[in-house]
Amino acid sequence: MDNKPKNFGLIGVAGYIADRHLKAIKETGNRLLASLDRFDCVGKLDSYFPESDFFVEFERFDRHVDKLKRSGVQLDYVSICSPNYLHDSHIRFALRHQADAICEKPVVLNPWNIDALQEIEKETGRKIYNILQLRYHPVIIDLREKMAAGTAGKKHDIDLTYVTSRGHWYQISWKGDVNKSGGIATNIGVHFFDMLMWIFGPVVFNRVHLLDKNKASGFLELENARVRWFLSIDANDLPPSVREAGKRTYRNITVDGEELEFSEGFTDLHTVTYREILRGNGYGLEDARQSIETVYQIRNSALSVLSGEYHPLIKK
Repeated sequence: MDNKPKNFGLIGVAGYIADRHLKAIKETGNRLLASLDRFDCVGKLDSYFPESDFFVEFERFDRHVDKLKRSGVQLDYVSICSPNYLHDSHIRFALRHQADAICEKPVVLNPWNIDALQEIEKETGRKIYNILQLRYHPVIIDLREKMAAGTAGKKHDIDLTYVTSRGHWYQISWKGDVNKSGGIATNIGVHFFDMLMWIFGPVVFNRVHLLDKNKASGFLELENARVRWFLSIDANDLPPSVREAGKRTYRNITVDGEELEFSEGFTDLHTVTYREILRGNGYGLEDARQSIETVYQIRNSALSVLSGEYHPLIKK
């Protein structure tokens, strides 16, 4: 890895997840030259890169990056933390300016967007990386190694339950618009689906039992697993013990009846991801393809009747 500091731009700097990207850029010893967001509540920059330039208009940001390039200062990477439906456009911006793109999940909303972006990678010689941070979680890595060493061809039984409460604001924001976020399964579930397919293999078939603006549930058969999944932003789906403890998030995965404990260790995974990208080992478009295809199928599937295997919470 070249030890010379790299030059970064960042799009979507006012958003929640941008903090982890700012932290990762700083902790890997690099510098943020400029950032963009239509909202100007970005005082967080003072804690990371107070000298960096900030823009609220894309056109001025674009002009500034071009001006930097013409003065001999090249962006090496553009980090993309913008709303999901804008990822495709902002990735294209990065590659047009001869920078590699580091994009939050989901990298795009539709499978065919991946094909188009791969063509632009070939044309520009630049690279698109996706944040698939769960692949770097020590517990997940251990599980993958354990499963790889297990009995070949065995089907494991998995329950995935993820409830992350959101207030009324959620449906008013872009996240509540399925055309902009991809809906619940895409916005809060895509990295879990990616993780499960990374460990247990590709999808054999995909059945959806529930799909609305607040929750979704279904059944995935993977090459080496049967997965009952339930995703929700409705606080009423939290277990009573979690609500009584004043918590608003519940994350639970069981594998063959054994709970997988990985509630800790999330906050530094972006920095780990950046280190790997800077070494040339990051995950690219093809790595993201299966999960993008899966969530696309989920949001475009007809609902199945409750026969066979389904998540126990769906009866509630």
